[in-house]
Amino acid sequence: MTSKQYKHNELGLSDGQVIDMYKYMLLARKFDERCMLLQRAGKINFHVSGIGQETAQVAAAFALDREKDYFLPYYRDYGFVMAVGMTPRELMLSAFAKAEDPNSGGRQMPGHFGSKRLRIVTGSSPVTTQVPHAVGFALAAKMQKKDFVSFVTFGEGSSNQGDFHEGSNFAGVHKLPVIIMVENNQYAISVPIHKQLSGKVSDRALGYGFPGIRVDGNDALAVYAAVKEARERAVAGEGPTLIEAMMYRLSPHSTSDNDLAYRTKEEVEENWKKDGLAKMKQYLIDCGLWDEERDADLAAQLSMELKEATEYADNAPFPKPEDTLLHVYADDESGGKH
Repeated sequence: MTSKQYKHNELGLSDGQVIDMYKYMLLARKFDERCMLLQRAGKINFHVSGIGQETAQVAAAFALDREKDYFLPYYRDYGFVMAVGMTPRELMLSAFAKAEDPNSGGRQMPGHFGSKRLRIVTGSSPVTTQVPHAVGFALAAKMQKKDFVSFVTFGEGSSNQGDFHEGSNFAGVHKLPVIIMVENNQYAISVPIHKQLSGKVSDRALGYGFPGIRVDGNDALAVYAAVKEARERAVAGEGPTLIEAMMYRLSPHSTSDNDLAYRTKEEVEENWKKDGLAKMKQYLIDCGLWDEERDADLAAQLSMELKEATEYADNAPFPKPEDTLLHVYADDESGGKH
C-alpha cells in the first residue's frame, strides 16, 4: 500500500475500500459470464445481463449507507445487490429457480431481487413501477423523521414511462430523500438512444424542481462522488437528485436477444475499449495498489466461489407443487384461502 493521496482518498475512500469496489465489479462480471454459459448449456432458462454496467452499480452501493438505506434496483443490478450484501449462492438459487431462493422462493424471473434483511425491495415485471415505490419509502423517511434514503435504478428507456414522471413530480413537490439513478446503456432492448430521447434524461429533473446530473458510468469514482453528494443532500432535507450514469450494454439485452440484429459488431468492440472494469483495474495498478498477479489470484478465487454456488444451486430442490400458492393467498380461520 502507499501513503500518497489519490482521487479515491480525496473522496474519503480508503485503499481497502477501492480494492473491494473492484472485487465486486469483477465478481459481478464473472457471475454474468457464468450465467450466460449456464443458459446456453440448458442449465438455467433465462438471464438478463448487466455486463458493462457493473462499475456504476457497485460504486453507487459504496456511496450509500448499506445499514440504513432502502434499495429498489432493476433487473440488471447484479453488481449493486452483491455489493449491498447478496451472495452468489443466493443469486444462483434464483437463476435456477430453486425453493431456497431468498428473492421469491423460485417463483420470480431472475433479476427480481428482494431481501428484507438487506432492505432490497423487489420489483415487478412491468418496468419503472419501482420508482413510485421508492418515492413512498422516501416519504416514510420524511414522515418518521429518519435519516435513511431510498435509492432506485432503471434504464433510460424507463424514463419515458409515466411512473418515472409521476414519482419524480411527487418527490420534487415534497422534497423527499430519494436518489434516482438512470443507467443509460444507450439501448431500450433494441431501440437506440437517438430514437428514445430528444435530450438528456438528467435535464428532466429541472421540470420537477431538483438537480439532475450526468456522469460517466464507466468511472467508478465519478459515480461514487455523485451518489455520495446526492445522499448528503437527501438526508439534509434538500430533496431528490436524478443521476444519469452514461454507459454501454456490452452484452445482448438477454439470452433471448440477438443484439447484432440492431447494432454492429464494430460498435460493440469500440465500446469494450471504454469498459469501466478495465479502467478500475488500471487505476488500482497506477495507484500501486494492484498488479497482474493479485488480479489472477482474485479471478481464480471468484471462479471457485461461483463454481461452488452453481453446484449448490444445481443440486438444491425445486419448489414443491403444493407450495405454488404459498405466500400468495392468506389463510382464513376456516382454513380457506382469500
